[in-house]
Amino acid sequence: MTHYVSNPVDEHGYVSWSEEEHAIWRDLVERQLHLVQDRACQEYLRGLELLDLPRDRVPQLPDINKILQQATGWQVVPVPALISFDRFFELLANKCFPVATFLRSREEFDYLQEPDFFHEIFGHCAMLTNPQFAHFTHVYGQLGYEADSKQRAFLARLYWFTVEFGLVNQDGQMKIYGGGILSSPGETLYALDSKVPVRATFELNTVLRTPYRIDIMQPIYFKLDDISELYQLTRLDLAAEVEHAMQAGLYPPLFPPKEQHSKGSELC
Repeated sequence: MTHYVSNPVDEHGYVSWSEEEHAIWRDLVERQLHLVQDRACQEYLRGLELLDLPRDRVPQLPDINKILQQATGWQVVPVPALISFDRFFELLANKCFPVATFLRSREEFDYLQEPDFFHEIFGHCAMLTNPQFAHFTHVYGQLGYEADSKQRAFLARLYWFTVEFGLVNQDGQMKIYGGGILSSPGETLYALDSKVPVRATFELNTVLRTPYRIDIMQPIYFKLDDISELYQLTRLDLAAEVEHAMQAGLYPPLFPPKEQHSKGSELC
């Protein structure tokens, strides 16, 4: 359970952010911007330019929605710090991206398990300006909304290794498009520069069957040859692909079992 509580949103969709929250946003953005310029994919950087997020204050959702609506028909929607899977998939199925309206504290500046406002806005919204990525996320939401709990567990891996922690080849170099990486300075460097993780070519059945943990640097990333591959995935019978993966079962995890005293984590 999170100890964070989302800030209230007024009838116009605005949040009354505190001066400390504005300062935290400024410091998070300044730290991360110089890291992503040479490491993020072209689609993300174009989206970031299009959003034109303020650096000195926390952005407001209505301002972001004006850009997203025009670009891809998406919207960001304020939610409590935690929402159910039903609500999560329902929102995505309706081209609405859930955003918890709280920012991490200074004490958790470097690592936060819960997806906060910075993660959702800086990490994810730029890619939602890209029609192919936005379409993939929409179809994913529709599929997840109709799925049962066992199917959703396999679908979670598809989201994790694409939307959250995806890599893509561009102009002979590996770049980042996953928001879980792009909102984390440590993972941004680790994902591209470290010799430790495996960087495997994206293959759907493998992705659906690969376990992950949320509280560690990822031992494996999957790389696309082009962002358009996400659109091509939506043309497959993804429900059937999930069934095939369920029948085959999970691969052995590439990480040790978590210790009982470790920071809250999840094996998926």
